[in-house]
Amino acid sequence: MHFSIPETEVRLGENGSSYVAYNIHVNGVLHCRVRYSQLLGLHEQIKKEYGSNVVPAFPPKKIFTLTPAEVEQRREQLEKYMQAVRQDPLLGANEMFNGFLRKAQQETQQIPTEEVSLDICLSNGQKVTVNILTSDQTEDVLDAVATKLDLPDDLVGYFSLFLIREGADGGLTFVRKLQEFELPYVSITSLRNSEFHILLRKSYWDMAYDGDVMDNRVGLNLLYAQAVSDVERGWILVNKEQHRQLKSLQEKGSKKEFIHLGQTLKYYGYIKFDPCITDFPEKGCQVIVSAGSNELNFHVKLPSEQMKEGSFKVTRMRCWRVTSSQVPIANGTTNLCSASKCEVKLELSFEYLMSKERLQWVTITSQQAIMMSICLQSMVDELMVKKSGGSIKKMLRKRHNGSIHRSDSQQAVKAPPLLDSPDPNREQIVKLSTKLSSVSLRGISASNSANDISGNDFHGNYAFEGIGDDDL
Repeated sequence: MHFSIPETEVRLGENGSSYVAYNIHVNGVLHCRVRYSQLLGLHEQIKKEYGSNVVPAFPPKKIFTLTPAEVEQRREQLEKYMQAVRQDPLLGANEMFNGFLRKAQQETQQIPTEEVSLDICLSNGQKVTVNILTSDQTEDVLDAVATKLDLPDDLVGYFSLFLIREGADGGLTFVRKLQEFELPYVSITSLRNSEFHILLRKSYWDMAYDGDVMDNRVGLNLLYAQAVSDVERGWILVNKEQHRQLKSLQEKGSKKEFIHLGQTLKYYGYIKFDPCITDFPEKGCQVIVSAGSNELNFHVKLPSEQMKEGSFKVTRMRCWRVTSSQVPIANGTTNLCSASKCEVKLELSFEYLMSKERLQWVTITSQQAIMMSICLQSMVDELMVKKSGGSIKKMLRKRHNGSIHRSDSQQAVKAPPLLDSPDPNREQIVKLSTKLSSVSLRGISASNSANDISGNDFHGNYAFEGIGDDDL
């Protein structure tokens, strides 16, 4: 998730006095408005629990009223603070932090806590209506959907809720996976757009886990509906004979056989993204990216109109990052702009091992860059559990006394603290031995300048180690 504070507002408090509100955006969309004092209170709570050595630096209090320049400086410092906390594997998963964001989101949107009905879409177009509270977090809503569908508790973690946008032509755009720091009802309601929906879809990549899910009737129906939908949308590649076989199995109601045949087809279980731009193999190429099977697949249209296909394996990505910048909506120039006249430009960049001794950066410019990053990280998580001999079941999050905890197998592969930001004027030094033992460094960065998307404030954390020549 990409956190930013692109703007501030002067608002009136209950006593009639004015104050500066800092607008926290997630993936370019307003999540909440908070005061400096609220963030300071959160910081003090986190520091009390984890100690000063773990918590990032927080901008100091000021005795006198801030000048516009000081407000801007504080905005930048608070933005870096929020990004650093979110990216830290310990602090970012803390219920104190996530609870603060949920409460702030609800207060900002001025939605009182009350019982409501919420529609959750299934892959076959059907909707499940669940009765929830407006203050229910993502896991609460997922549990409510599972209960309504009669999906067993031990299978709930195989699925997630996704925010999607359905176009007039029926096209599906994955915006993001709903997170623990947000309230699904508030998130969908605040968009005020009927094109947005919440979709239930499987959240794992390795098709070997399909067997666990298919042993249950409800799990089988959900996987079947997803497979049928992906075939109909053209996300799964089929020829005429395969299409005939699938149609025959569908007519017979042979759901397991349909899925088993689907598993043999190209792009089964992939998520397909909207057309975007890449600099590989050359700048300005149009590309359709799909994520699945531990890779990003590219369908690239070259300037010569020639089409090429290729795949980038996650095991060969040394690192990746998401960068953002603000660009004017009107003419796309790089002049400075106010937030109201700008749109957020997102890029996913990854450093890829092209050959034994050659690393190269590949960049994708897409509004779905963060969703792509989430896909990559979840692939890494699965691979790490598999390498450690663990099971995806042990990787699923459990709730204990109202807070979310990860299992021992997940704790074992948790990333260490954030890396220091590299010098932006110096190219990163990369040492390659004959065996590349560490091939992933994940991070998210933000660039506030309209003409700077290099990600000067780069934060990363090692999330994937132990990949050697056998994997390459």
